[in-house]
Amino acid sequence: MKLARSTTTVPGRPVSPRKDPRTVVLDVIIAALGLLVLVLAYSFASRMIFRPPVDPVRSGASTPGTIQLDVLNGCGVPGAGTSMTAYLRARGFDVVEYRNYRSFDVRESLVIDRGGNRENAEKVAYALGIRKGNIIQQINQDYYVDVSVLIGRDYPTLKPSQ
Repeated sequence: MKLARSTTTVPGRPVSPRKDPRTVVLDVIIAALGLLVLVLAYSFASRMIFRPPVDPVRSGASTPGTIQLDVLNGCGVPGAGTSMTAYLRARGFDVVEYRNYRSFDVRESLVIDRGGNRENAEKVAYALGIRKGNIIQQINQDYYVDVSVLIGRDYPTLKPSQ
């Protein structure tokens, strides 16, 4: 003869059997792993789709290689050229020279295409967070760089200073 298990019930609430502690632990682990997968998927999508990696390789050049550029400090902030240079070099660009510009009254940063290939200038602008409207073309056969970066007073809003 089997004895019936006695349970006390609260009127209006169904009686639920107790869950095995192992099942509860497995449910928590599955939930945590699911959350981890979502975070990793968001990170991947963010990195590859919304903010793709920087490409420092020359486009359309007869001599393949890294984009060469010079950095000009036109904002007057001490060390702006040095930090911009370090930022660009860390991303694979070849910064040939950095120096002060002839004046410190440049309002917005500019990317100057020196070699006639706007795509190279766009890659540098993207890496720094400079909008495409601030890319200009000044082809100069005497320059041995592909691009020049002129740092303006908007320097605190650019990627190297964030």
